[in-house]
Amino acid sequence: MKRSSSPPDNDLLIRCPRLGHEIYFAYCRQENMGLPCFKILDCWFAYFNVEDYLRREMSEQEWKDVFENPGQPKIISLLESIQAAKKQQGG
Repeated sequence: MKRSSSPPDNDLLIRCPRLGHEIYFAYCRQENMGLPCFKILDCWFAYFNVEDYLRREMSEQEWKDVFENPGQPKIISLLESIQAAKKQQGG
């Protein structure tokens, strides 16, 4: 059976592993400053062909930015923020 390539309506809520509560697909689709959450493929694959849908909706660069860019580990970005705050305070 072929899965649909269309997202579910807003009557389907699933539990978000990052937020810890239920959310709609529409939220996941734009939560990353207008781009999808990096976990959207993992969370929604059982409900519809989310990869096919997103590849049609996103530019190649957007896809790379979200899914092929590993990003920084949280600890690195936290340390960089602390360092920047220290510089602003002169220390």
